[in-house]
Amino acid sequence: MRFDRSAGVFCHLTSLPGPHGIGDLGDGARAFVDWLADADQSYWQFCPVGPTASIHGDSPYQSYSAFAGNPLLISLDRLVDDGLLDDEAVRGDAVPDFPNDHVDYDRVRAYKTDRLRTAAERFHADAAADDRAAFDAFRERTSGWLDDYALFMALRTRYGGAWTDWPEPVRTRDPDALAAHHEELGEEVRYREFVQFVFDRQWRALRAYAAERGVKFVGDLPIYVALDSADVWASPEVFDLTADHDPAAVAGVPPNPGDDGQRWGNPVYDWEALRETGYRWWLSRVDRLLDLVDVARVDHFKGFDEYWAIPADADDPAAGEWRGAPGHDFFETVERELGELPFVVEDLGFLDQGVIDLRERFGFPSMRVPHYADWCQEGDMYQPMHYPEASVGYTSTHDTDTVIGYYESLPDHQRDCLHYNIGADGSAINWSVIEAVWRSDAVLAVTTVQDVLGLGTEARFNRPGTVTGNWAWRCTEAAFDGDSAARLARLTDEHVRN
Repeated sequence: MRFDRSAGVFCHLTSLPGPHGIGDLGDGARAFVDWLADADQSYWQFCPVGPTASIHGDSPYQSYSAFAGNPLLISLDRLVDDGLLDDEAVRGDAVPDFPNDHVDYDRVRAYKTDRLRTAAERFHADAAADDRAAFDAFRERTSGWLDDYALFMALRTRYGGAWTDWPEPVRTRDPDALAAHHEELGEEVRYREFVQFVFDRQWRALRAYAAERGVKFVGDLPIYVALDSADVWASPEVFDLTADHDPAAVAGVPPNPGDDGQRWGNPVYDWEALRETGYRWWLSRVDRLLDLVDVARVDHFKGFDEYWAIPADADDPAAGEWRGAPGHDFFETVERELGELPFVVEDLGFLDQGVIDLRERFGFPSMRVPHYADWCQEGDMYQPMHYPEASVGYTSTHDTDTVIGYYESLPDHQRDCLHYNIGADGSAINWSVIEAVWRSDAVLAVTTVQDVLGLGTEARFNRPGTVTGNWAWRCTEAAFDGDSAARLARLTDEHVRN
């Protein structure tokens, strides 16, 4: 896909302001869209929006489903507008004293789940005929993933824990056992279907609102899915599992100079089995994402060329090995079946000729982030003045420190070289880096809300390799002020990114 020279801002939906302890698909999201439009931004980028789990620190990259939406993102205010909740249930004393600067996921989950169940009961009892027809149409349109997801989540209410510990008939999907549980858990299944229907309806309304203001959505396509997910439970043949449906190997990355590598724990794919089906599961997954967003960031692009497979019984990432993946055949198939691919790719780390050849064959813009630059090395590829046109320049990402936090951690000589290279004096360094990225040749330029606000390490969104204290940062309504929008708009206009 050919991109126009333009710009955008990263802000995960959970980070938005809102009245119920977490950003959602309601007024806070629309206020952010308005701010983006005032700032002349073309794109809003965010993390995956699937249902998250407290056991994984509510990481959006360890979701119960690669297809479903996160119930916590549903706007309760919109359900009031729909007549499915009473106003007093979401106002005043009915709302816990949630913090404004971070998400307390467990409290939010308890509060919202109670109200979503009330809304579901009202809908199934009193919904108008056109709403029931819309619900039935949604169920039919999404049955390829919704049926399995709704039953999977219903089974969790009965058996708890990971599906790999469930009784054998449901763990291995015995048809008679599934049919019996579907009937017994029918009410819970309908609740899960309703929640996804509401998420889908609210999402499409927000996306339409953004489109009217010239803002497109950039979603995220993680290469791997969580082991404890409807995806692995429903489609075990897609993954490299043992006869008992346990992972034979798990994903990660090998040690690099200065680190010990990472063991992510996600099951890896059985790429040969996928190839034999024409990558049917992946086609459904990509099609679903592109039904919700305009552009997709492909995470860990390296894994489509070759991937690091660690034996499931090994704790040390160094015990793994590189295995080949059919990246060229895969993307040819996806492009042939789905048409032009609006992809940008995360190719940071382990960048070799195989990855470069795969990326360039399909014309996917790559990522460039100043945090990885050696500022004293002439021609370093991560210095903004060297970004190629076929790239996306970021000031920082959800996985890195903020610009301010990064700058404060730099050794003095690197800081001096940074000043020299981008023409900065160290004051308002966040804006200096934003301008350097905006001035670059990269076809897309992206900053984060934290960098626009000039926040430090305390506002960092995620620290890779850690399981606590991540994904919780939030901004307040005061963040979206006219001055910051006007300043970003001036830079966007000056560097012809409209």
